[in-house]
Amino acid sequence: MRKASRLFEIIQILRLATKPVTAAQIAESLEVTVRSIYRDIAALQAMRVPIEGGRGIGYILRPGFDLPPLMFSIEETEAIVLALALLERTGDEELKDAAKRVSQKIAGALPAPLRQAMRSNALHAWGTIAPPPSGLDLALVRRAIRDEQKLLLDYRDEFGRPSQRTIRPLALIYYSATAVVVAWCELRTAIRNFRADRVEHCAVTDSHFRGEGDGLRDLWISGWRANSMAAVESDAAGSEA
Repeated sequence: MRKASRLFEIIQILRLATKPVTAAQIAESLEVTVRSIYRDIAALQAMRVPIEGGRGIGYILRPGFDLPPLMFSIEETEAIVLALALLERTGDEELKDAAKRVSQKIAGALPAPLRQAMRSNALHAWGTIAPPPSGLDLALVRRAIRDEQKLLLDYRDEFGRPSQRTIRPLALIYYSATAVVVAWCELRTAIRNFRADRVEHCAVTDSHFRGEGDGLRDLWISGWRANSMAAVESDAAGSEA
């Protein structure tokens, strides 16, 4: 977790807490060392965030400090509930955990009527829940997309033929059965789709493609649109014949 994100998370943890929270508890929640939390708390205090407490007794956020409020309508709240429920159907365990934290944060910030709408369990996403892929960590892929870092895949195609690919990951598409990594394949020198359930092993490389991601995504999207239009024109020609 980047430091900026960690500082934000610490504020959220303290804002939602009803009693002092120790550095050890925060560290366990964010999966970092206690020493890192001490440094982060000191950094927040230096930025005049009103955190009180100390080592061994825990920390609290003095009343009156808050982040800008989020105000949602009933329909917007229902959209969030359903979107978070849909994440439960993916095989991305880190996103599932993140969805739970998002739900808690939003519920803590909403006024009572909207909070009740969010917790009413009236909206559900039904269907097959995708199992986590055994050879690929989807969280690692998402970080590689953000950092524009190349990945090395041991991959098997639909016929079971093995190959090793160095890819520049561009996007993740989540389906009910599996996820698909959209990437520039250096072996094929073209954009290819890699099913997560066919990846046998994935490793981060020391190579990056910084500054190229947006251009490659534009290339992918333009190609996808062209293929979609061709399919529509083909269907129209067939219906006219």
